[in-house]
Amino acid sequence: MDQELRLQISQWLSDWGVNSTPSDGVSTSVLVFASMVLAMIAYLIVRRGVVHTMNIVIQRSKVNWDDIFMRHNVLEKFSYIVPAMVLDLLLPIALTEHHLMSSLFDRLLSVSIVIILIRAVYSALDAFNEIADINLVSRRLPIKSFVQLFKLFLFFVAIIISISVIADQSPLYFLSGLGVATGLVMLVFRDTILGFVAGIQLAANRMVSTGDWIQMDKYGADGAVEEVSLTTVKVRNWDQTITMIPAYALVSDAFKNWRGMSESGGRRIKRSVAIDIHSIGFLSEEERVRLSKINYLKAYFAAKDEELADFNSQVDDADMPVNSRHLTNIGTFRAYLKEFVSNHDKIHKDMTLLVRQLAPTSEGVPIEIYIFTNDTRWGFYEGIQGDIFDHIFAILPEFGLRAFQGPTGSDIRSLKASM
Repeated sequence: MDQELRLQISQWLSDWGVNSTPSDGVSTSVLVFASMVLAMIAYLIVRRGVVHTMNIVIQRSKVNWDDIFMRHNVLEKFSYIVPAMVLDLLLPIALTEHHLMSSLFDRLLSVSIVIILIRAVYSALDAFNEIADINLVSRRLPIKSFVQLFKLFLFFVAIIISISVIADQSPLYFLSGLGVATGLVMLVFRDTILGFVAGIQLAANRMVSTGDWIQMDKYGADGAVEEVSLTTVKVRNWDQTITMIPAYALVSDAFKNWRGMSESGGRRIKRSVAIDIHSIGFLSEEERVRLSKINYLKAYFAAKDEELADFNSQVDDADMPVNSRHLTNIGTFRAYLKEFVSNHDKIHKDMTLLVRQLAPTSEGVPIEIYIFTNDTRWGFYEGIQGDIFDHIFAILPEFGLRAFQGPTGSDIRSLKASM
């Protein structure tokens, strides 16, 4: 067939007044040019016809995932394979009389096809990764890590195939040589290998996902996970700085993940106010009457009055405080706080709700609030916590209590002035 084409081309050139033989360079050049023209025509048919038509269909479709593939030019990059394959098929025929050039172009085109195919698959993987991000799949699985690993695998496959094509050897010949270079590969790709293994563990145990709030003091990380890649985890801290943590560090070192808090719908408030011990005492009758007008304490006083009356009626010399039971201002204050937080509309009622007295210290008696807000957003959480303790500090004098506070400079000056 090749000789017939060359003979026909030679006759055409002779008819046009060009001296040519079927085996000379002129006929070869014409065949090469014709091959390139056919490759260009095939490319235009695929690019302007098939790809363009499919892009129009994608734009009119109701789903979104195909638009992402179009944005990454996946079809366009695959279309480059067509002219390369046409040239790979026709050029060896056109260069039959030039064995060296035919072999060279055949190998170069084969390598080009491999490179074009790998680039197209890379674009498809990038599109798949973006689709996973949009559908929040990356919050459950480290999709980007797997995509990067697959890209790395394809890169090595492309290198081995390309070298085997250029050297005209079987790919198995080069694969057998990798065993010798295993130590070097382990050294060069140490972080990649460790990161891959860590990525599998992170995914299997759901230890960290995109969007999680993690805290890892060793690396100065305290913020939201933006990206989980093959070798690193990217964290945007709350001060807008970026911390890059090695993926394997999340497996080998300790870190705190606040995802459980976010998923539970409640965020803990665990804060105490230190009460000056000198301000603690029994309630006088006047104070009891005044505090009984507080709505949150009406049921408390009704129950306590009956309980204490029953107990004290059985005690001799009940008029002495040491023999009988009496209400204290700090106990009444705790009862008030329990009712106050229980009726607060920003407190989660289905989670732990405690108002407790801790062991006294040199700074007084701590009254701790242990509750959960029903809004886990940081700003709102801080606002709720601030409002509650604003109220606590302001209401203390109503119970005859004082918050402990170390002496300040003005206290020292007042003491010195009074001496």
